[in-house]
Amino acid sequence: MRKRVVVAMSGGVDSSTTAAILKEEGYDVIGISMYLYPFCGETLYPFFRRNRCCSLQGIDDARSVALKLKIPFYVINFQKEFQERVIDHFCREYKGGRTPNPCILCNREIKFKLLLEKAKALGAQYLATGHYARIEKNSGRYLLKKGMEENGEQSYFLYILTQERMAQILMVLGGYAKEEVRKLARKFSLPVAEKKASQEICFIDGDYRKFLSSRFPPVPGEIVDVNGNVLGRHDGVASYTVGQRRGIGAYGKPFYVVSIDPELNRIVVGSEQELFSEELVANDLHFISPEEKVEGGLDVVAKIRYSHAGEKAVVSPIGDGKAVVRFRKPVRSATPGQAIVFYDGDVVLGGGTIEKIAKQVNPNDKIQNPN
Repeated sequence: MRKRVVVAMSGGVDSSTTAAILKEEGYDVIGISMYLYPFCGETLYPFFRRNRCCSLQGIDDARSVALKLKIPFYVINFQKEFQERVIDHFCREYKGGRTPNPCILCNREIKFKLLLEKAKALGAQYLATGHYARIEKNSGRYLLKKGMEENGEQSYFLYILTQERMAQILMVLGGYAKEEVRKLARKFSLPVAEKKASQEICFIDGDYRKFLSSRFPPVPGEIVDVNGNVLGRHDGVASYTVGQRRGIGAYGKPFYVVSIDPELNRIVVGSEQELFSEELVANDLHFISPEEKVEGGLDVVAKIRYSHAGEKAVVSPIGDGKAVVRFRKPVRSATPGQAIVFYDGDVVLGGGTIEKIAKQVNPNDKIQNPN
């Protein structure tokens, strides 16, 4: 009897090719698209994308791929859950002076929770996605590994997976480069083979600041230097993120946002040197394998954002799901709200959310590692 797999189909090249590969391998494939956010008219919802992942156009594209592959196709309405668990959280984080990563939250709350439950209800043994990462079984436990091609690999967004969930997930693209996947899409004659990839926030069309201001009114406040001297005014903390240079005014020399103080409604700016830090506190810690929850220090390579190359660090748990992360070399623009993900070689150990900077570099020190 063929094993059944539900493929999360967004209408893009990656998930469509995943469905084609699995069908060719003999699986009983079912395609599902998730209806996530309103499509009820541009005047009511001008910020929601209509041609991106899980958009109305994306659903139509996924349906056309399912017809080409001759597989069953369904659309599941997760609009309410996506609003409450992803969009509302996104707005709260920015309002609180943090920079969230909605893709990670969507993976944890929607794709690998609600959609996985629907897959099991359809009698599927697996849920498959178009992520560029690998899941391998070794000595009785599952390992989450980087995709084979560094450029575009997506393991950073998946540190929230568990052993139980990985036993039910297939990721077939981890051994391919993106251009190889597009060639496969052409080989399968998929109608989306030439469709462009999208890297932006899926539910926002245009400037995220306009989207946020439509959800809550911005409150202007002070721009200060690291010593508290008032330099100018800002138009709301949600319009800024750590490391930002544009939009903070000209004060005779380059300044960057080095921190955000939502309680005082202040943007703190400083020199580029003052963006570097040696320690941070992470919360909401999650380790893929329970045995990684060590009491002492854990040597890792830590990535503080998706595009970060990674830096050697020691993770020291301090209780309440938190840890101090001490870097071997200073890192640039560690941003509260972003994920920090821990690696051992190409294996993802786990991660957490950056809560605050614990130790910044002295601005007079010469930085040898401007990453």
